[in-house]
Amino acid sequence: MMSRITLDMNNIVGKIKPMHGGGQPPLIGSKPIDKYFHYLTEAGIPYSRLHDVGGAYGGNRFVDIPNLFRDFDADENDPANYDFTFTDVLITALVEAGVEPYFRLGVTIENASYIKTYRTDPPKDYHKWARICEHVIAHYTEGWADGFTYKITYWEIWNEPDNALKGKPSEMWSGTPEELYRLYDVTAKHLKARFPHIKIGGYGSCGFYHIIDTPEKLATHPDHTYYDTFFLGFLAYVKEHGSPIDFFSWHSYANTENTLIFERYVAQRLEEYGLSHIENHLNEWDPYCKEFGTAHHAAELAAMMLGMQERTPALLCIYDMRNNTAPYCPLFDIRTKKPIHGYYAMAAFNRLYQLGSQAALTCDTEGLYAVAATDGKHGALMLSNLTGEEQELVIKGADMSRARYYVIDEERLLSWAPHAKTIENNTVVLIEF
Repeated sequence: MMSRITLDMNNIVGKIKPMHGGGQPPLIGSKPIDKYFHYLTEAGIPYSRLHDVGGAYGGNRFVDIPNLFRDFDADENDPANYDFTFTDVLITALVEAGVEPYFRLGVTIENASYIKTYRTDPPKDYHKWARICEHVIAHYTEGWADGFTYKITYWEIWNEPDNALKGKPSEMWSGTPEELYRLYDVTAKHLKARFPHIKIGGYGSCGFYHIIDTPEKLATHPDHTYYDTFFLGFLAYVKEHGSPIDFFSWHSYANTENTLIFERYVAQRLEEYGLSHIENHLNEWDPYCKEFGTAHHAAELAAMMLGMQERTPALLCIYDMRNNTAPYCPLFDIRTKKPIHGYYAMAAFNRLYQLGSQAALTCDTEGLYAVAATDGKHGALMLSNLTGEEQELVIKGADMSRARYYVIDEERLLSWAPHAKTIENNTVVLIEF
């Protein structure tokens, strides 16, 4: 098959967005905490979303509010009642690696909730919980309690509270939807009044699978319908109460094609509720996660980033950047800890991100994802082939006579491939010119 791509490098249609952010960083224990962080620097990873850091219960040391403030009945204004020790080391290592933390205010998922839950109940005092969060932010951005003045833009309130269907053991939130809405409202209003320059949002929706489910699937997965009910209730509450919200975050473990359908649904709903101006974050995603380390997986990751670059999301964070927990290891080999195919898809997208501006293009082949970038002097074109067939590339609008081609396939990991004028199925190609 032949694919015709026409570039217009002088027609700038926007900025290349940080589609190659990640979840928690490659952290194994804490000695040394940044042993693998250089890989994030080398791939230009822009954000690390700090959720599920350190294992169950945040390893009892990292990020989670119950780890940072261990006795909820203590005085939240006294620095002595906070334990920032391990999270300080983690965040400092990220900043030194050139990765901006994306801080989730809440708790780690409790996968054994069917036995017992410990931290997923609503706080006893929502206003106090908000003040605790205030001091966490002040510690990392204003130097409070011997802290830091780091740039941390995004502060996300909770994660997947909709993973709590009635009659099902809660892994993230044992309260009602209305209790979560109120926690968000109280906290967002307090934090935006105190820190008007930061961005507050939430809530890390489980997703919108109901859109593509058959009636039979919906009958066996009522939680998928519940995710949407929770979402619409949240939007209505935020609108009615004037809750500050700078971004809405959501998740998907579906393939690229279906996740793009979910994105359109999220964008439409935000517009219906007068929230089209806020940022849209897909901050957990990993299609075909069990296929990590394959060419198809890398092609899906690349397609997701390229597809979402054309849509409303302001950023993406893949789940995640650990290197020791299958199947959620899209970037690293769990045995050698070395980068695998998916990592190089992120690194390839970073080449576009470093150029800065997205140039217009047209592509006549469905399933061939393509984005071009330029800095005014240099250009790059990234392609991912999910058409099911090999495609012969016909590229017009730019001088390709001295272009360099790089390929990610089953055998090559962003390897130089002279004269790669065709792109096989489940293959990623980066062309620099």
